[in-house]
Amino acid sequence: MTRKLGAPPAPRPNHIAPAQGDHVLKPALAKFLNNHVTAICSILVPALLISILPSSSTAQVTAVAPYSVTTFATAPSGVTAPDSITFDSTNVFVGYGNGGAPDGSGGATSNIVEYDFKGNMVKDFTVVGHNDGLRYNPRENNLWAAQNEDGKSTLIIINLRNGDQTTYMLGTGPHGGGYDDIDFNNKSIFISASAPTLTPDTAPAIVSVKIAGKKAELTGILNGNATVTDVTTGKPATLNLTDPDSMIVDPFGELVMTSQGDGELVIVQYPGLSCQKAFVVPLTSEAGPGAAETQLDDTMFTTQSAGELLVADKGTNTIYAITAPYFAAAAYSAVSVFVPPTAANPTTSFVGATNLTTGFVTPIVNGLSNPGGMAFIPSGVDLAKFIKASAAIPEVCPAR
Repeated sequence: MTRKLGAPPAPRPNHIAPAQGDHVLKPALAKFLNNHVTAICSILVPALLISILPSSSTAQVTAVAPYSVTTFATAPSGVTAPDSITFDSTNVFVGYGNGGAPDGSGGATSNIVEYDFKGNMVKDFTVVGHNDGLRYNPRENNLWAAQNEDGKSTLIIINLRNGDQTTYMLGTGPHGGGYDDIDFNNKSIFISASAPTLTPDTAPAIVSVKIAGKKAELTGILNGNATVTDVTTGKPATLNLTDPDSMIVDPFGELVMTSQGDGELVIVQYPGLSCQKAFVVPLTSEAGPGAAETQLDDTMFTTQSAGELLVADKGTNTIYAITAPYFAAAAYSAVSVFVPPTAANPTTSFVGATNLTTGFVTPIVNGLSNPGGMAFIPSGVDLAKFIKASAAIPEVCPAR
């Protein structure tokens, strides 16, 4: 569920409770994050600020050196609130929610705008409902859009050759809410189950999807109260997810999901397999050192040294492009800090480098209004092969 600014969230229980047992964070993941994210953050300490003035806001958006930020695109006339971003080998797609109700009521409609890589609009698709999840499917060369994240959800598959749309009803799930972000890996399809009304959420927070004829069949992958390992302590904990939201497949084939209002990331290794393991990363930042104060929307991974990070700012109707002389392998997130966590509006919003071993987020672009959707588009590679490889990471349990 994308948090609507100006209204406090519902009261939430304590986000983690102790549990028994012991697990160890995957060594490759820990080494990946410690080696690369720490190096990036060390550059930021003496950094200078580079500024631009977005055309749609008087607020100043500033990048911390060596990063730079420019405007990639602004909202076309008549559409507002850009959020989810995805891309194929030739174009970028951005979902505009237009301020519609998150359960699709009141006749909500959304626009999915197609841009070329220079930010010029190519095409505009109108979909019924409030769009909050968007992903290009390289196996089928089509676009998957999830609507109505708070309930009565739909999945709309858009044929990019002719624009035809096929709608599947996902409905309101056993958790009492709807469905949000979509991810592909090989033949597996995963969706986050958002806006739960159960306390605690004993229903699935992540599901797998299979299209069977005219129906979408959902199977639970991870419950909202699952036993996991807290990566910051190495100790077991019991999840109490109140706000499952954005989700991405990382370079290891793991699912990385935001529980936005809880100030947590959840990592699922080998999702859906018998060897599945899960971890939780409580998040903090200099501006939000307290529990659940540092709240993320999208998280994205840089896997090539050259490229650009796109981030959609719903508050300014702008998509920004972030570049750097060299991108090390790292995680980056769209962040809003709420102090206290129940505050109606954030104290600050930024894009940050996220250390998944410590949970600390370091700003690289400040002055944003309401950042949400993100995408990393590499340069100097065969994009078609890159996209296919990103959704074809081996899914096999390790040998014992």
